[in-house]
Amino acid sequence: MKYYTEDHLWVEINGDEAVVGISEYMADELGDIEYVDLPGEDDDFIIGDRLGQLRAMCGKLDLYSPISGTVSQVNETLYDEPTLINDSPEEKGWLFHLCDYDDEELDDMMPEDAYLRYLDKNFR
Repeated sequence: MKYYTEDHLWVEINGDEAVVGISEYMADELGDIEYVDLPGEDDDFIIGDRLGQLRAMCGKLDLYSPISGTVSQVNETLYDEPTLINDSPEEKGWLFHLCDYDDEELDDMMPEDAYLRYLDKNFR
């Protein structure tokens, strides 16, 4: 199950790790992503910390941690192929994995159906 933030990030729990990425909506809004600045492995974050940036033709997106945790893996493919985020934002274009995350913080996020309603109400 994926959880979404109002900032268009998603979190999916995969075993004992949380996978983080941006939503398809945000990938479309940004246009072709040209550059990614992602956190380093073993970096610790609390919810709301700035952890990187995506730059695209239509602007930039500062990335803030949707939940607290420690970065256990970064999608290094994105450094050479940042448009993978545009092509597959919610699958192959994931940004990073967090371990030791606080699963109670997921309660403040939206499940996919609520996120789609949020988009319809505010952006479409």
